[in-house]
Amino acid sequence: QVQLVESGGGLVQAGGSLRLSCAASGSIFSINTMGWYRRSPGKQRELVAAITSGGITNYAGSVKGRFTISRDNAKNTVYLQMNSLKPEDTAVYYCNLRYRRYSLDYDYWGQGTQVTVSS
Repeated sequence: QVQLVESGGGLVQAGGSLRLSCAASGSIFSINTMGWYRRSPGKQRELVAAITSGGITNYAGSVKGRFTISRDNAKNTVYLQMNSLKPEDTAVYYCNLRYRRYSLDYDYWGQGTQVTVSS
């Protein structure tokens, strides 16, 4: 069983920074993608950023240039450095781990961490 434990959310003023962390444990295939999604009230969950085990990154247009995703493969941990935060970044942020092995897709989610940006 795979578990994802997130940390680092909180309340910050607009223009401030936060760093989210997500540590994965359990039986994890080494070739995988880890990422962050978010859900704001009344909106669907959306991809924020993702990174493959090979280091290829993908960002939502709304966060490019402000957020940076990184990972430590040895620790199965992914980070999201969020700078120049805006009130519209307020959401619950979810960590995700996914991989495909033997033609089966595996998709795991964390419990979520609240990020609130005040104006």
